[in-house]
Amino acid sequence: MEPVREYLVIFGVAIGVAYLLSSIARQSAQQLGAVAQVRDRDVHAIPTPYFGGPAMLGGLIAAYLTATHLPFLSGGDPSLFADVRAVLVGACVICLVGVIDDLFELDALSKFAGQVLAGVITVAMGLHFVYLPLPNTYLGLDQAQAMILTVFLIVATANAMNFVDGLDGLAAGMAAIGSIAFFVYAFVLAVENGETRAVAAAILTIALAGACLGILPHNFFPARMFIGDSGSMLLGFVLACSSISLTGQFPATSLSEGIGGADSSLLPAAILPLVLPFAVLTVPFLDMGLAVLRRTRAGRSPFSPDKMHIHHRLLEIGHSHRRAVLLMYAAAALVAFGVVAIGLFSGWQLFVAIALLTALVTAAIFLLPRLESKVWS
Repeated sequence: MEPVREYLVIFGVAIGVAYLLSSIARQSAQQLGAVAQVRDRDVHAIPTPYFGGPAMLGGLIAAYLTATHLPFLSGGDPSLFADVRAVLVGACVICLVGVIDDLFELDALSKFAGQVLAGVITVAMGLHFVYLPLPNTYLGLDQAQAMILTVFLIVATANAMNFVDGLDGLAAGMAAIGSIAFFVYAFVLAVENGETRAVAAAILTIALAGACLGILPHNFFPARMFIGDSGSMLLGFVLACSSISLTGQFPATSLSEGIGGADSSLLPAAILPLVLPFAVLTVPFLDMGLAVLRRTRAGRSPFSPDKMHIHHRLLEIGHSHRRAVLLMYAAAALVAFGVVAIGLFSGWQLFVAIALLTALVTAAIFLLPRLESKVWS
């Protein structure tokens, strides 16, 4: 149980530091003018300060420093923290890009260049795909292929999380859910395959979950501060890097068993680290894809803003701000934990449970506004 206790300590430190730094970050944003003004496409009613990203980054750094002094985690392989350090350096870069954007509103190309730079720095520090997991096999990658695939995943995930950050607490809550699901998968995979419980991806994801929960009291509706681009890109960046780190943590041939040695139902455990960040962010990636398609078909830039995201649609059909966020949390949890369960368990009962939960969430999305209107009519 010692590894579990140490991970809980990391989780608690990230929550506490992110929560305390949020007040400082909010005041700093107000003094520096990093404030979200009210625009036609926004749903907030009053100007709200940014800088949630630096507060969460502080929580991540504090969690890392704590982990380096915990007996179990610090007493293992010295290379354990190499991936964590690489991610934190890249996280500082992408958070800085976001802070500059929150202050001066960078153009899309400049933000993209900053995201690529953060990815390249992380790769240069040694975090990259070693192989590409495939069903029942794996594909070795040369240095150029590894770098391109790594940077692509980082940039895509950072942008997906940035796209979904449109309601109070939405991005931070979804990232917390995804991080917890990812932590469960990484830890259980290590246990079931007889590997060390000291896993860099587990450290990163449990710390990220804590940082997200630490900022939510400030960021949930009605928000006193926004995480801004510095926060949303940071969340996507750390989630993507966690998956990349996990593929390099274990030998390709060892990621083959689920709980109790059971084969996974449909999704081989070996490819789940690659699939999981996309599965965790299914809603953000779907939203991003629809936005790009919608805007390009209208002859506009895919990065031009509008008010037709999924969360906007939920508000339009009658959900309150708070309920729209909670429904998106439910969808994110269903997908994230559903994919993890499929990768670790087998049996038809699993699919029945997932189908029932999907039906329940779908019914809540479409029926609650109608029932509410009938009650008030």
